[in-house]
Amino acid sequence: MALPRETVSKGFVQELEDFSTLLRSLDEKEWNTPSRCDGWTVANVAGHVTGQLTDVTTGKLDDLGTPGVTQRQVDERKGRSADEVADEVDAGRKVGTDMVATFDDDAWNGPVPAPNVAGTLGDGVEALWYDTYLHADDIRSAIGRKSERGPGLEAGISHIATILGQKEWGAATLALDGIAEFPVGGSGGKRITGDPFEFMLAATGRGDPARFGLDETVNIYR
Repeated sequence: MALPRETVSKGFVQELEDFSTLLRSLDEKEWNTPSRCDGWTVANVAGHVTGQLTDVTTGKLDDLGTPGVTQRQVDERKGRSADEVADEVDAGRKVGTDMVATFDDDAWNGPVPAPNVAGTLGDGVEALWYDTYLHADDIRSAIGRKSERGPGLEAGISHIATILGQKEWGAATLALDGIAEFPVGGSGGKRITGDPFEFMLAATGRGDPARFGLDETVNIYR
């Protein structure tokens, strides 16, 4: 279950603004730096995030999140500058802001209007927030900048809890430092404690799950 609607709506829009600002701060060398996303440069990471936003705001939802669509998003933006991609983010943010405001509570709590995508519309918006936050950190990691632990971190843990539940990973409670607790798979099970940022990295294949007493099955992308 996603965070409260107002939190998600405002957080998602702010994350997009922050992402655009990050892109505009990059020089050409940073833009072409390899990232920790296998085979992707910083430009490719930004292209995926931006392409996903544009696909959602233009209603191009078929097969969203599949490898083929993700690669298309990257390929369509090859050769563009950081400022050009940031311009597209800004345009998508404006459309997305208006779209989110038009949803009533029934729509927000109803199913995602996309084939083969589980969860509610609210879950879907939270997923976009999480994805933007995580990939912004991929960019910062690639160019040697410090990670930022903003509100997107809690959105990320909320989303990870949702996905682990959908994957029937097992009963657990994510009781990580400084944020709300998130149940996974019902009550009971292990209480997972520690640094939420490091857990996010572990649960997305970017960090070591052993530090939480877990194995690679916690990786939501497996």
